[in-house]
Amino acid sequence: MKKNIINSTIIIIIIFFSYSCKKDYGNLNSPTVEAFLSNATTAELNNLVSGTESGMRNNINFYLDDAGTLGREGYRFSNSEPRYVTDLLGANDGTLSNSNFYITSPWAARYSVVKNCNILIQAATNSALITPAQKSGYIGFAQTIKAYELLMNLNLTDTNGIRINVSDPNNLGPIVNNTDALTAIAALLDSAQTQFNGASIAFTLAGFNGFNDAAGLSQVNRAIAARVAVYRQQWADALTDLSGSFFGLNNDFYLGVNHVFGTGSGDQLNPMFIPQNQNGEVRVAHPSFATDIEAGDDRINKATLRTSPASLDGLSSNRDVWVYTSSTAPIPIIRNEELILIYAEANIQTNDLPDAVIALNIIRTKHNLPAYNGAVTQAALITEMLNQRRFSLYYEGHRWIDMRRYNLLGTLPIDRAGDDVWTEFPLPVSEAQ
Repeated sequence: MKKNIINSTIIIIIIFFSYSCKKDYGNLNSPTVEAFLSNATTAELNNLVSGTESGMRNNINFYLDDAGTLGREGYRFSNSEPRYVTDLLGANDGTLSNSNFYITSPWAARYSVVKNCNILIQAATNSALITPAQKSGYIGFAQTIKAYELLMNLNLTDTNGIRINVSDPNNLGPIVNNTDALTAIAALLDSAQTQFNGASIAFTLAGFNGFNDAAGLSQVNRAIAARVAVYRQQWADALTDLSGSFFGLNNDFYLGVNHVFGTGSGDQLNPMFIPQNQNGEVRVAHPSFATDIEAGDDRINKATLRTSPASLDGLSSNRDVWVYTSSTAPIPIIRNEELILIYAEANIQTNDLPDAVIALNIIRTKHNLPAYNGAVTQAALITEMLNQRRFSLYYEGHRWIDMRRYNLLGTLPIDRAGDDVWTEFPLPVSEAQ
């Protein structure tokens, strides 16, 4: 991504709004900022769009390691950072801290992007230098990304809630509960979809190949909305949202949008990439990944055998996480394989079991497995669906959330006496009300 926040005005904005949603944003009365917000050019708005997309990648590794560790997908071994295997796994009857990197870093990164989105919405709304159709395009994009970033933080804190209204740093909205937050996120996505109707897109997004026009962005919006709908147990809505997305039972599993990385000046590398068979800093698969996967399943290649096991603090694994296989490998934001599994889940929950089996068999057969031959009941198919999500979406940030949604966290393995499986992270200390 070579357009990373190259305009000095954008750099000023980023400095002002670089931390969480607390009142640490600087003075918006700066003449430079005033001019930007009152009559931004297309070039200025596009730089803010690029900065927003770039910022979505920041600290994504902490989010994925949080979800992957708590969901017992793997371990992050680090000689310099023991909290990956102590705090996150509940070692020695410990607790999660509200001031440690595993919550403060991803939380701050997501709210920085939210703030950029708020600035983009305000700047586009106030600009007389763009057409109404272009204005709608900027606003629709900003609202979609804002909703996605809020959802990421809510996934971590769950019943502890998040702040939705952070547009005024001197008058922050309250922490709202999980139910209200999901409702607000869904409404924000719906508002964005309305903006895309008749919109003109005056910018290009690096990780949205094939989705850079209004129709494509609307499809991405509905894909994210489908994820939110299943979180809300709004099963019929999920199916409706899928119909407006890029979902397709016969579409490529990796069709979708991604965080992209590069080696160019001002770009960044994929922070989830660690070479195979490395020592010291490693990310290894939980042993249950290999023991639980069905024979012949090609998804075993997401956890490759090491030449020798890696061990730390009473934990050990002989397989590396091998989902992100280079320093420039993309990280999915949302992709079609997840949408097929959402389709299966929504059909199970609406008792359309034959269609659910069709979707699950598409997943199975494309991963070299025979067709499903278990009981065709709601309970049995939920188990099968969660199992397919486990292996298809491995280390993409879903397993822990899925098990929590179905009240199954208690079934995840406890690796050492005294360890815990956490249900949620505390709100960061900066959010003390």
